[in-house]
Amino acid sequence: MNHTGKKAVVLGLGHSGEAAANLLLEQGATVTVCETSDSPAIRKKAESLSARGASILIGLKAESDPANYDFAVLSPGIDPVVPLVRNVIAKNIPVIGELELAFQECVCPVVAITGTNGKTTTTELTTRILEGCGLRTMASGNIGLPFANAVRQSALMDVMVLEVSSFQLETIQTFRPKVSAWLNLSANHLDRYPGMQEYRAAKLRLFENQTAEDFAVINAVNDLPPLKAQPITFSASTEKADFTLRDNAIYFRSRRILEQSQTRLPGPHNAENMMAALGIGHALGLEIEALAASISDYAPPAHRCEWVRDLDGVRWINDSKATNLDAMAQALRSAAGPVVLIAGGKDKGFEFDDIAELVQSRARAAVLIGEMRHRIASSWKNTDCHCVDSLEEAVAVAQSLARAGDTVLFSPGTSSFDMFQNYGERGNLFKNFVNQLPNTTP
Repeated sequence: MNHTGKKAVVLGLGHSGEAAANLLLEQGATVTVCETSDSPAIRKKAESLSARGASILIGLKAESDPANYDFAVLSPGIDPVVPLVRNVIAKNIPVIGELELAFQECVCPVVAITGTNGKTTTTELTTRILEGCGLRTMASGNIGLPFANAVRQSALMDVMVLEVSSFQLETIQTFRPKVSAWLNLSANHLDRYPGMQEYRAAKLRLFENQTAEDFAVINAVNDLPPLKAQPITFSASTEKADFTLRDNAIYFRSRRILEQSQTRLPGPHNAENMMAALGIGHALGLEIEALAASISDYAPPAHRCEWVRDLDGVRWINDSKATNLDAMAQALRSAAGPVVLIAGGKDKGFEFDDIAELVQSRARAAVLIGEMRHRIASSWKNTDCHCVDSLEEAVAVAQSLARAGDTVLFSPGTSSFDMFQNYGERGNLFKNFVNQLPNTTP
């Protein structure tokens, strides 16, 4: 889309905001960027964009910008209720997101994957198996690379694979995936949404612009409203689906197509990730056997049940990407042996009571960090809980509690922003602390 002569304001200067601003500048728009926080990293991005012709407002000036614009681009991490956004809405300026902005520039079909858990694994896996079948594709979106950066390559691609979050879907207008995938839904982001109904409604926007010519790959056990797209269903817990799990093997409409033991993705949750990826490939017209053959060499992404080290008979697992209770539950169920669990972090608006019984049954002890640590300990009264002040201390305490044959599982169950920049920084620090541990056996 040609934005020459248009006045645009980009709200937020994170990765998505920076990508959106650069894309708009390339399209000839007059760009202002408003960012309320201030840091050396923000200043560096601001200087780069300013040199390209953008105007930059930082701090309180951003919240009270008096100018009018043709449209605004909202970064997904910014809650629409904050003053920065309210200032724009009060002036009746149309608001879209970076996902929508990039989609308007995309010249190839799009696959979009959402869900509370498994998005990154399924996005990476889908990209890998599509490439294995000869399609030109790349992964972007919520996975790390902003779509507004990746979209420049869309003319060279057969299909773009996107991980999309509820935050990104809040601000779509024309966004229409050729293939959408709904993995699952569980409590998350209740610090942003009033309740599960609002969270679910944001996720469901994934389907709203699809037609009968498109496909929706959906978890058969989720109760979704009627969809216009052609459904392809999957489930590890019922046989009433196109893709099912039986006897540790994935079936497609009664045809056995993949032995899970031949992959690096154990557990029912990973079986569903693989089924979703296979369903996406099938929707794109690829042969099921060729898709299944491409899965065997795939390894899960960093920070999701990632092996770190075996030390003194104890297995250390980094599951920093577990930012909700459902992800923590999956990790606990798949961990080998008794568990010493390291958990805790930012208050996201939900309690840890619902997982107390599983923690009690699987964990020898729990080491708790972050602003929620004392509340979690109160919820887990029947588990031996130790509240500590830092991740480094948590690793040391976990080592003292673990015995040979145990797994120390770092699966926080909530986000990292009370102590870290993101789950990646949190997971990398965990791995560093673990790798610095000395052997305790003579």
